Formats: sequence, C-alpha cells, structure tokens
Amino acid sequence: MTDSRHSTAVTTRTPADFGGNPVAPARDTRTAADVVTPALVARLTRGVTGSGTTANHTPFTEEVLARLPESTPEDVATAFERAREAQRRWAEVPVRRRADVLLRFHDLLLRRQSEVLDLIQLETGKARLHAHEEIQAVAVAARHYGRVAPAHLRPKAHTGVLPLLTKVTELRRPRGVVGQIAPWNYPLELSVGDALPAFAAGNAVVMKPDTETALTALWARELLIEAGLPEELWQVVLGEGPVIGPEVVAHADYVTFTGSTRTGRDVAQRAAARLVGASLELGGKNAMLVLRDADVAKAAAGAIRGCFSTAGQLCISIERLYVHHSIADAFLERFTARTRALRLGASLSYGADMGSLTSRRQLETVVRHVEEAVAKGATVLAGGRPRPDIGPLFHEPTILEGVDTPMAVCAEETFGPVVSVYRFEDEDEAVRLANATPYGLNASVWTRDGRRGREIAGRLRAGTVNVNEAYAAAYGSAAAPMGGMGESGLGRRHGAEGILKYTEAQTVAHQRLVPLAPAFGLDDAAYARLMTGGLRALKALRLR
Repeated sequence: MTDSRHSTAVTTRTPADFGGNPVAPARDTRTAADVVTPALVARLTRGVTGSGTTANHTPFTEEVLARLPESTPEDVATAFERAREAQRRWAEVPVRRRADVLLRFHDLLLRRQSEVLDLIQLETGKARLHAHEEIQAVAVAARHYGRVAPAHLRPKAHTGVLPLLTKVTELRRPRGVVGQIAPWNYPLELSVGDALPAFAAGNAVVMKPDTETALTALWARELLIEAGLPEELWQVVLGEGPVIGPEVVAHADYVTFTGSTRTGRDVAQRAAARLVGASLELGGKNAMLVLRDADVAKAAAGAIRGCFSTAGQLCISIERLYVHHSIADAFLERFTARTRALRLGASLSYGADMGSLTSRRQLETVVRHVEEAVAKGATVLAGGRPRPDIGPLFHEPTILEGVDTPMAVCAEETFGPVVSVYRFEDEDEAVRLANATPYGLNASVWTRDGRRGREIAGRLRAGTVNVNEAYAAAYGSAAAPMGGMGESGLGRRHGAEGILKYTEAQTVAHQRLVPLAPAFGLDDAAYARLMTGGLRALKALRLR
C-alpha cells in the first residue's frame, strides 16, 4: 500500500458540530507509548531482514508508533536464502511434529491474547471486539490444521491402471519457500493465519506485512517461535509495496496475496511469468439479501455486524443491502436506529462498537463516496460524516438509500463503514442484482426458511454465502474452503485446498509382475485385443 498520510485532508469540524453517534466511555487510559515501548520494538524487530529505517503510525492519532527496519531488494534475497536453508531441514521433520507446533501456538495465543489485542488496535484503529475476531480466526485455523494436517499430507493409495498389478501412491511435497504479502486490515489473521498451513506442509515463509501493521505480525512470529517453529523458517521483510512486493514474488516458489484486485493482477502476472502458483484473495462488493419472510430484528442486527465490523474494512464486509419491499420500512427503522446508536471509541478496552478507519486514504475514499452520492441524489439515513472530535480518521457508520449507477459507491469497493440499501420486488430480481458485479467474494441471505435460504445461496456468484449470518459462519468454518470468484481472486484458504495449495502432488506408480506392453509371446494385435477386453471388464466391475 502506498503511504497516504500526506494526502489532501478532508474537511474538519469542531466537536460542537456533532450530535451523531455517541462516544464510548474510555475504560482504559493507556496510550500507545505505554504499550509500544522501545524494548518491545527492539525485541520484535530482531526477526526483520532490513538495512534501512522506516516507521508505522497509529490511526488513533496518526502519530509515529514505532521505528522499524526497512528492507532493500538485496535484503529480500538474503531472507530467501536463509529461509531455503531452514526449509530443507524442516521438511524432514515428521508432519505430526510440525502440526504440534500449531497446537502449542493455539494455547499460547489464547493465553496471551491481551498483548496482541493492544497491538491490533493501535495499528488498525479497530474496536477491541473486532480485534478479538482475529484471535478467534487464528485459533480456529491453528486448531484445525494442527489436527488435520497429517491426514491431508499422508501418502494416499490410488487404483492403478491394472488393479493389484499397479501400485500407485500420491505423495505431497512442500513447495519450498512461500512468498506471502499480507494486508493491513487484519494483521494477525491474514499474516500468521495464512502462514500456519504453509508451515504444517513443510514450507518456509518470507512474509512482507504492511509496514503500518507490522508489529502485530512480528508478535505472532515471536509467539510461533516460542511454540517451537525454527526461527529462520519465518523471515520478515518490510518496505514499500511497489519496491519490496515484486522482489518477494521474484524469489518465491509459491505466492499468497491478500489485497486489492488491481495489485492482485500484477502479482498474478509476475507469478505466472515464473510459472509459480499463486493464491489471491482480492476485492469485493458483497451483497446481503433480506427476504420477505426474514426475522426483521435479527436481520437488522446481522447487518450491523456485516456492514460495520472493523469499520467496514473487511474484504467480506457487506456494502450492498437488498431488502424485500414488503418489510423494507420495518427493517430500515430498526437498522438505522441501531446504526445511529453505535458507540465510537479509541480506548484499548472493550465497550466501543466501532473504531477508526486505518488510513487517511480510506477516510478520503469514504468521504468521496458519500459526498458524491448525496450530491447526485442519494439520501443519508444514518451517519454520513467524519468524526475528528474522536480521532483524525473516524467516520460515522453510514446508510445510504437512493444510490444508482452514476455514483461511485454503487459499484466501487468503498472498504469503509458505508452500505447502500436497495428495495426489491421478487427473489429473482434480488439474485440478479446481487450478481451484477465483477466481484464474487461473500454474500448473505436472511430468511426464516433455511432450505429456501440455502437454495438462494446456491444461485449467488460468491465464494462464500452465509444464511442468517453476515460473514462469520462461513469464514469461521475452517474445514470448508473460503475465497473469491471473478475479480475477487484465485484459490482458497481453509479446507483441504488451504493446505494442499502449499504442496506439489507427486505420483509414484510401481508396476509389478507384468509390463504395460506386449509380453509372454503376445504380438501387438493380440496385446491390443487383451487390453480391450480388460478395459471392458474393468468398466463392468465399476472400477474407477
């Protein structure tokens, strides 16, 4: 991500101008300096290969949070050299012992979660409960792959071309060194959460986290090392995305990237040029459908979670809300009331319902989308303005109605606390509207009829669809794959694909007793007749 702290500032107002969302009481008076001490920064950055200096900032004040090492292209090459040497040794460790590291990490994470919750909040500006979602997601992934990695990676027997005579085994070999480019919005989950299955599969990782949220990722690295991961196996490099990102792709044996569709295309092209695989989770313009028989109160509460968690800076967040006309007024009455009551806050404690945006660029995008929509005829039902009385990057949770195609907010990903509401007449129309986007990451359907909800879900073009939940049900089910269709990306995290993508499949076929060629005096014609009869028999026996 490019540094946007010095972009044109949005219009500011004085505290007297505000009568919107309430401010949550500060239950913890600790400051960034109390948490991010020089000793902590020195300890965490020991794992960074960098010869320069950079810095990150806290969104709560936009002040410098920590001075950090900055990597050069030469530093990236050195990091890959170290990782390759460590990976060769790690690949020899039995998979059960590798998976045990994940299970120990799980326990350490839950025991020491308060440490990283502080860092997540200070680096992203999100509310503490939303930061805790990252703890939950990482713990689920660690437990899941800690338990199932041996089963996914063990040798598997397959039916050979000649049953009994051809013994076939599928092996899973680690790819080598995975290059990981992690984003700023979920700095724990989208760093270590994606790295865990790579380590379990026998790989090393060279990761470039976003500089603004690097301390969270470095804390996770330190904790995983404490759980038993060899220190050299996880290398971290820091620097500007356009400089360091391409270097990571240039050395990696496999690439995993989470970020914008524009940057994802570039990553995919660079990986393809080297004939290495890539997994990309990209943008979204996710839809929520509230059907005519939905429980209005539950749907309104679900929309709050879906639209405003992490201030809407969530790839699977809801930005388009389609409500059946017969219940639209009742739904909007509840939804707007709940939205206006959300408490905004910057305290390092529970109690705030929504925190800050993470960067000035995100704030400017939110302001631009809202102001342009209003200027072109949209109506603000709730929110609609920045809140500099709380912090420089705060913006109220916003509901818009009357949004149409000339408005940027209609089709562009906002990635902020803004949702557009549309009324529909029938379910076919709602499905058509929900699918009218090049993206296809996440969707949500609300109905009292679960069977009907699942049927509608199957018609939506999205990698995950939640029925009577916004995003957490699908994302939290780590045994099932999660990822995007269309311009929302390639590949999947979670499930079998979430670990097998970090491996190369190798087939070993051992032919016994007879060759797959004429033998025992058979000429070519007789061999062909024999094989023809054999193939017919194998089909009759229903062998695969």
